[in-house]
This record gives sequence, structure tokens and C-alpha cells, in this order.
Amino acid sequence: MARHYRYRPLQAIWRALNILWSFAWFVLGLKFDDWQHHTEANKFKRAAQLRILLTRLGPTFIKVGQALSTRPDLVRKDFLEELVKLQDQLPPFPTAIAFGIIQEELGYAVDEIYAQISPEPIAAASLGQVYRARLYSGEEVAVKVQRPNLLPTLTLDLYLMRWAASWLGPLLPLNLGHDLTLIVDEFGTKLFEEIDYLHEGYNAEKFADNFRDDPTVKVPSIYWSYSNTHVLTLEWIHGFKLTDTESIKAAGLDTDTLIRIGVTSGLRQLLEFGFFHADPHPGNLFAMPDGRMAYIDFGMMDQLSETNKETLVDSLVHLINKDYVDLAADFVKLGFLAPNTNIWPIVPALESVLGDIMGESVGDFNFKTITDKFSELMYDYPFRVPAKFALIIRSLVTQEGLALSLNTQFKIVDVAYPYVAQRLLKGESPELRRRLIDVLFKDGRFQWQRLEDLIAIARSDTNFDLLPTAQLGLQYLLSPEANFLRQQLILALIEDDRLHTEEVQRLWNLVKDELKPARLFSAAWGALAGASMQGAAALLPTIPFASWQTPQNH
Repeated sequence: MARHYRYRPLQAIWRALNILWSFAWFVLGLKFDDWQHHTEANKFKRAAQLRILLTRLGPTFIKVGQALSTRPDLVRKDFLEELVKLQDQLPPFPTAIAFGIIQEELGYAVDEIYAQISPEPIAAASLGQVYRARLYSGEEVAVKVQRPNLLPTLTLDLYLMRWAASWLGPLLPLNLGHDLTLIVDEFGTKLFEEIDYLHEGYNAEKFADNFRDDPTVKVPSIYWSYSNTHVLTLEWIHGFKLTDTESIKAAGLDTDTLIRIGVTSGLRQLLEFGFFHADPHPGNLFAMPDGRMAYIDFGMMDQLSETNKETLVDSLVHLINKDYVDLAADFVKLGFLAPNTNIWPIVPALESVLGDIMGESVGDFNFKTITDKFSELMYDYPFRVPAKFALIIRSLVTQEGLALSLNTQFKIVDVAYPYVAQRLLKGESPELRRRLIDVLFKDGRFQWQRLEDLIAIARSDTNFDLLPTAQLGLQYLLSPEANFLRQQLILALIEDDRLHTEEVQRLWNLVKDELKPARLFSAAWGALAGASMQGAAALLPTIPFASWQTPQNH
């Protein structure tokens, strides 16, 4: 892009002047209100002006406005209410042009492809607009048509943004602008992916495959015969926007259940699959009448590497353990701290910010609070936001904002902690089992209280059934892999020269209501049946008795 516009300086200069002139008038208006003491009286007028300004400047700036609309920590409430309209209340382009694009892309006239199609778009977004249609085979579909001439507009704007970021970055306080050009690059990469509708279709199918066993998440099917680079035909979703709380309640849907689905599916995207929806604004998430949550618009997705995904889980374990030294090391691995950073001065700061999360104030924890605190840390310590994690943070804060729109008392920790606790207790992979052992053992000693806390946190989710987890745990204990753990558990029961019957009794009191004798016997039998003979044989050496021989008579 830089090479292209280097030989077209007038084009770049003209666009830059247009952008600067537009924002200069807007800023002057704000200053004039301030001088005249009319700021409060004109705040809604100025907010509408900003929305109109971003709309006039085109798709790139609309996308920036959409990103800001999910950040109540950065944008005033009056401006926020206007910027939210950029998500799906934009002026459409003429239907005649849209139908021309459909014919050009698919090779047939519109009435040859669709039995019915709405004469006007039912929604218009930054990069395209959507028509409601019906195929000749009877299926009701959404037809997404891309705005014309997007590529030249996006390339020029991104070229100018990157140029501005290169000289603005060093002027920002400390590390806030450290990776500004990389963030623009990441934003630009995702925009270019988003204007390839075939790529979006592949993303949707990959996302659907990840959630194939989850009956609470719906992903629309793609009709490939009626799709191409600039036209996408997909299954029509009947539902309500998550911000339409009146319709959701009128349909008899439970808002807390929807929150749980949204948060859990978001955590699964990050911690299980590493493939996550990077643009979960209210226009892209719907509550369906049957209680499911539907995701749409898979243009802006991102993939975490296996290393980053594992490090994220590690950081949660270290957070639970209050191991702030290891947590600081995780931040280095994730790129929030430079590789050569001396982490020792940072450890006390992490403790001060995160120290109460597992304490009494756990119910007050939310992503916005934590990002606000980290923003303060960035002024005093060399933290920076890696480009990829800027998308993740935006995604998490947006989903939390949606949850708060459904329930103002919502605390993300009420869902997130049970999910993490359940994942650790189930130990479905060697990596998760290793992390569970990291949680339960500290400095070589078994942490009874942590096991109690994990079980209590996991059971705070009323849908969590402890019995399958107990069965998995017993099956693991019978496997050769658990040889070390068996020895450690036996030592834990007799450490400090006493039998830890009190701790065992507390654990039993915690779980006895769920582990009824009949169910417990069934789970134990299932675990034994699932364990190999080799695993059962491996159990014997850990029994702390010299011999099982019967004493001979003398």
C-alpha cells in the first residue's frame, strides 16, 4: 500500500486533508461549546454530529466508531449511544446496485436465484447490507451484499492511519503507543479478511464445527451455491438482538441463562479452541425463541496459537494460586511485557491490582475494572498491548457490556470461575491435569482448601454435575500417568504425622448430597471398567504396606 500511494501523493494528501478538515470542525464545535458553557446543552447534538461524520468518512472510520461503541471506559455515555447506531443503522446503498453485484458475482439474475427477495435491505452495516429472501427450494435466507468499491477506500484510509500511528505512537505516554502501528496492521488485516465473503463462510463453518456438541449455540448454515467473494447467502436467523431486553423478556427467555451461554461460549473460544469471534457487538448476537444464542457475521475472527492458548490457561491457574511471579512470567510469554523486562518490581503491582480477585471482593470483579487498573499500571510499568490481544480485550469487554445490558448486577466472575474450575476438575487432557496438580500442590504440599474452593466454585453453577467429574478423576487415578499423584495424595493424608480426617470429612460434607451411594457405586464401577489392567497394576506399588501375604502359622 505504501509503495502504491508513494506514486500517488495527491490522492493521499487530498484524503488526509478531507479527514483533518472534518475532525477540525468537530473539535472546534466542542471547544466553542466549552467557551460558551453550552457543553451540557449541546452534548446530544455533538454526539450525533460525530456519528454522521464517521458515516460520511466511510467504512474504515465506521469500523473505528463501532470499536469505540463497545468501550464505555473510553467514550462518554452520550457519544456511546450515538456510536452504537453505527453497528447496524447505517444508510444503505441503492438496491439496483446491490442486485447488479449479485448478478455479477453469481452469474444469474436475482429472480432466477431467489424465489422472493425483499425490495429494500433489512439492515445496512459498514461493509455491506442484508436482504431477506427465500430460495426456490423453500429455505428462508439472508443475502449479504458487499458495498461497492470498498478495496480502494480501505487501502487509502489504512495507509494514512498507519502513517499517523508511526509518528503518533512515540508521542503517547510510555508504552501506550508502543505497538500502535502493529495494532493498525492487525485491524487492517482483519478488515481485508472481512471483505472476502468466502473467507467469512469458511470461518462460520469452522466456528460451527467447534460448537457442534453445544446445543445452546447456533451458527447459520452457508449456502455455497449462492455465495461468492462479494455475496454471501446464509440461513435466516429468527431471534432478538441481545440489547432488545423487552422482546427477550416478552418471549419468556431467561436473561441470566443467555448471559451464561454468552460468557461460557466466549471462554470456550479463547481457552479451548483458540478461534474466537473478534466482533461480538449487539448486531452480531441474537437470542433465539428456543433459548439458544446465535452468532452471525464471521468476517472478523482470529486464531490464538496453541502456545498462547496454554499460557492463558496457565495465567488463570497462577491467578487462582496467587503466584504473581509466575503470572508476570506469563505476561512476558504473551507479549504484554518485553522479553528482557525485570519482572521483580512489577510483581507487587500485580498483587495490588489482582490480589482481591480470589478474596472477599470476588463478586466485584469484571473485565472493565481490571482493564481500567491495568491502564493505570501502563503509566508506571512497561506493559504494552500486543496487537492480537487488543482484539481479545475488545471482544471480552464487549461481551461483558452485552451481559450488563441484560442484567445490570451481572458479575462475569460468577460464570467464568465455575467454568475454569470445572475444566480443571474434569482434567480432560494431560495439559489440564498438569495444571490441576499445579493448583492443588504448592511447595510440595497438598492444598486441601484449594480443592474445597474449586469444588465449591464449580458447584455454584447449578448445571454442573459432580459425579462424571468424580468418575473421570477416579479413572485418572487408576492410570499409569497418575503414579506420582497417588503417592502425593497418600503423603498428603498422613503429612505432619497425623491422619487428615478432618479435611477429608469437610470434602465429604461438600459433595455428599450429590454423591449418593447408588450413584457413587455406579461411577466407581464405570471408572474401574474404563481403567486398563495396566493402570490397576500400577496402583499397587503406591500402597504403603510392606506385603499383602497372609501370616503363616507357627
